[in-house]
Amino acid sequence: MKLYYATGTCSLSPHIVAKEAGIVFETEKVDTRKTPHVTENGLDYTTVNPNHYVPALRLDDGSVLTEGAAIVQYLADLKPESGLAPAAGTVERSRLQSWLNFIASELHKMYSPWLFHPEYGTQAQDVARAKIAERLASVERHLAENGPFLLGEDFTAADAYLFTIVGWSPYTKVDLAAFPILRDFMARVGARPAVQAAMRAEGMRVAA
Repeated sequence: MKLYYATGTCSLSPHIVAKEAGIVFETEKVDTRKTPHVTENGLDYTTVNPNHYVPALRLDDGSVLTEGAAIVQYLADLKPESGLAPAAGTVERSRLQSWLNFIASELHKMYSPWLFHPEYGTQAQDVARAKIAERLASVERHLAENGPFLLGEDFTAADAYLFTIVGWSPYTKVDLAAFPILRDFMARVGARPAVQAAMRAEGMRVAA
């Protein structure tokens, strides 16, 4: 298998899941600054994912899986003993999917593209930050009542995705001061060896 990634993007989430599960795969970096995007091996990335964005996972049979929420579940299911995703067909699996969908639609797509493109203007960005604050308040309450992780005691693929997206906050001027439990979550997840290994593999700075 091969993971196509770009530093500082949501590709970190499946990379974390793979490291947590002990799954070994190749990686190929994508230069998302160029149009069309080009991989480090000179490949036009649109031939991998016509939607242009990362991550994408090329499977051993040559087919390609896209969308981070789907990729993390696929990887977790390769190693069910890792506990990164509850078994399919269970209520807990539906709860995992609920969180993955929430993070994708209510957080990920509020941070990006709105807060990464100043040309959208301050009004649009202020609206996005206000909506993000509402959603993070909901996450804060949930962690307070049901933590330390999104599904309770055990780290799952949803936590990897939440860590990845909320990790954009310093760069997008999203203030986490009102969310101490979420900040503790970020520090706790960021200290996990597999998480740090994934960050280093993608060329990200890891806190000492």
